[in-house]
Amino acid sequence: MFITVVTDEPQINVRMGPSSTVYPIVGVLLTGATAPALGRSQGGDWIQIAFPTAPGGVGWVYSPLVQVSPGTLPIVAPPPTPVPPATATIDPTLAAQFIVEPTSTRLPTFTPPPSITLPSYDQPSASKDSVPLAAVIIAFGTLGLIGFLLSLFRR
Repeated sequence: MFITVVTDEPQINVRMGPSSTVYPIVGVLLTGATAPALGRSQGGDWIQIAFPTAPGGVGWVYSPLVQVSPGTLPIVAPPPTPVPPATATIDPTLAAQFIVEPTSTRLPTFTPPPSITLPSYDQPSASKDSVPLAAVIIAFGTLGLIGFLLSLFRR
């Protein structure tokens, strides 16, 4: 029996066991690729395939992403969960070398800034020979109103 990769994605992951969260990725299969099917998981969600580059020569693929050739696959027990990598331990004597006692130093005292002198400006002198701004605005408003009325009567 064979599986054929049928998915919209360009490739699917081949895992060490039947879980996408517990087992690491050991390789990929491209869309359209085939591989010999060896068995299925208890729920049928995962298919065990022959995958030479994986440890033990077998890998697991998610069944909705592949098409299985006609036939019945036997139920295969999943491999043991991989052992997590060892975590580094800290040597207390080595770590003690890097403990530094802070030396207390007095912070400088606060010095108030000098007082701010605000600049003073001369008052602008208004010239008496110019037209008041309100008169200019009223004149342009009247001119616009006359133009509007002329455009209405012109129709």
